[in-house]
Amino acid sequence: MIEHAPAKLNLCLYVGAVRDDGRHELVSVMTPLDLHDTLTLEPADAAGDEILCAGVEGPNLASDALREFRARTGWDGPPVRVTIDKRIPVAAGLGGGSADAAAALRLARRHSGLGDERLLLEIAAWLGSDVPSQVRPRTTLVTGGGERVETVVAPDPASGVLVLPSPHALSTGAVYRRFDELGAIRTTDELRRLADELRATSAAPPVNDLAAAARSLCPPIDETLEAARAAGAARVMVAGSGPTVVAFYDIRAGAEDAAHRLSDRVPAPIVASPGG
Repeated sequence: MIEHAPAKLNLCLYVGAVRDDGRHELVSVMTPLDLHDTLTLEPADAAGDEILCAGVEGPNLASDALREFRARTGWDGPPVRVTIDKRIPVAAGLGGGSADAAAALRLARRHSGLGDERLLLEIAAWLGSDVPSQVRPRTTLVTGGGERVETVVAPDPASGVLVLPSPHALSTGAVYRRFDELGAIRTTDELRRLADELRATSAAPPVNDLAAAARSLCPPIDETLEAARAAGAARVMVAGSGPTVVAFYDIRAGAEDAAHRLSDRVPAPIVASPGG
């Protein structure tokens, strides 16, 4: 069985205070990209489930997803191996780990015949704030601590997005801690008003409340933002918690032309399209 795990892009991201459960209140419009990882599920030779992802070390959220799915459904089928073909840059603010976890949940549901989308959303909310929006990838308005997901109007799929990965990595937790230190925390009333505004319009302003924190922890982001602007982007922003920078173009050909002009960058630029 195969599932694609699309990268997510925060078209806007507003952040509030930390809740009692340790999550930040947020309001964000997220859209999937056609940049994706591919997950393949097959029987395992080992005594337990396996998650294999070449080149990526350390804890894997997809492992947590599979383990939690078994615990909540009582699924006791034979062990499985999930192999992740990784194309989304790691620790880049594009939700690659969250996308893989959500895809692993979809695979487990298909393979076992157990559970429903509501259960997957419950597990996803337990796993992390970016995971619920990835259970059924589409353009969504995400509120609360990420657990409330509403479908909204998708961007024009003919437009282009230029993804400029960074040789540096940023911990999401570290970025949120710096955000708290900087003190630019939005109130609950302000977040509620912003969510209402986003429900009433198909346009998401390119605002990312985590950008200042990410830039302070990774100053090379500033050079990447300038390079994207110089490449003729209609608008540029830091992706999620960074350090990736994304540039938006009215048509995909614009992004492809910019990628050619910036082809000497390492890592190489990636051209994608939004929507879903």
